[in-house]
Amino acid sequence: MSEKPTLDDLIGIEYAKLGFFREVQEKVAELQASNLKLELKRRHIQGILDGITDVMAILTLDFRITSVNHVYYDIFKETQPVGKYCFEVFRQQKERCSSCPVVIALDTNRVCRQLDIFSVGGKNRHFEITASPLRNSEGNPCHILLLKRDVTLEKEYQAKYYQAQQMATVGALAAGVAHEINNPLTAISGFAEGLKRRLPKLKEQVDKDLAEDFDEYINIILKECRRCQGIVQNLLDFGRPKSNDFRSVNLNMVVRDTLKLLQNHLKYYPEGHVRQELQEPLPFIQADASQLKQVVLNLLFNALDATQGRGTVILRTFSTNDQWVGLAVEDNGCGIPSENLDKLFEPFFTTKPAGKGIGIGLSTCYNIIQNHGGEILVCSEVEKGSTFLVRLPTEPSTPLVLVV
Repeated sequence: MSEKPTLDDLIGIEYAKLGFFREVQEKVAELQASNLKLELKRRHIQGILDGITDVMAILTLDFRITSVNHVYYDIFKETQPVGKYCFEVFRQQKERCSSCPVVIALDTNRVCRQLDIFSVGGKNRHFEITASPLRNSEGNPCHILLLKRDVTLEKEYQAKYYQAQQMATVGALAAGVAHEINNPLTAISGFAEGLKRRLPKLKEQVDKDLAEDFDEYINIILKECRRCQGIVQNLLDFGRPKSNDFRSVNLNMVVRDTLKLLQNHLKYYPEGHVRQELQEPLPFIQADASQLKQVVLNLLFNALDATQGRGTVILRTFSTNDQWVGLAVEDNGCGIPSENLDKLFEPFFTTKPAGKGIGIGLSTCYNIIQNHGGEILVCSEVEKGSTFLVRLPTEPSTPLVLVV
């Protein structure tokens, strides 16, 4: 027969229960503190990940996407990428890409970086891709971290820098060549003028037909000299640093004044061949009006050459959020082959026949617009036409004014 517990036994049991309860409380407090630390750490890591401006994706070893960061959804259209192959999502392909950085990273067990081009929103954009193996506790690859950084702007700025460097180099070369040509050209022109002055006396001493031939030949020499002098002057203008006369300018007035200068030239084209579509009102800009007129002239003459008297040339002005003022010169002429688009603003590049130009018109336009802090772009399609777009920053704190 078991003995009944004494009072001391009961008190001991209660003390044991109390100790166990306290131990449980301490363990709960420790777990809560540990969970709080984990949550803070999670938020810290999430904040870092959210601060990454690159597209980030985690892939399985068979190239399936397990997660992406928020930047992905800002750039790519596929709204449900998780579970799909990376080449399906990023390339819209059914097979993995050749020279895939993920494959190279897995094969070499090292970080792999590549530059590649992806179509985003119908436009090609440059991305720097980084693939890095993620390892488990045994040190074996278990996932792949894929980062895609958009470097399109960097590429554009780099191209503009190289273009500016090329312009400066070619400009100096052009000026040097022009000076070298100018000296013998001046001598040829001077002696031809001297012969022309002496021609009346020569006519008395030689055959009439021979004298007329001399007269014709001298006139041709002088005409060609003047043409060469014009080319030399263009080369000098191209290579000479521009002195700017920046003032408050309305681009609509620049277009109107340029067309007035060409009134006599344009009368030989069909009515309505050149049209204006000018936005009113238009913000003012700080610019050199004479240089902008030179840009409008060059773009308009190119458009007239492309249409050859047929079709339409439109000069359109516009503003963007009152921060930019633009001019678009559009034509529905012959268009420009895609392989020539990247060369258009290079000095001395021309597709015109010999004697019709030396290829510095568009490069001069490029220099002028760059000097104004703007940009000049072109889009074209063969047999459909071309559009040259000029964008210039507006003058700050300037009210809109209607110009009539």
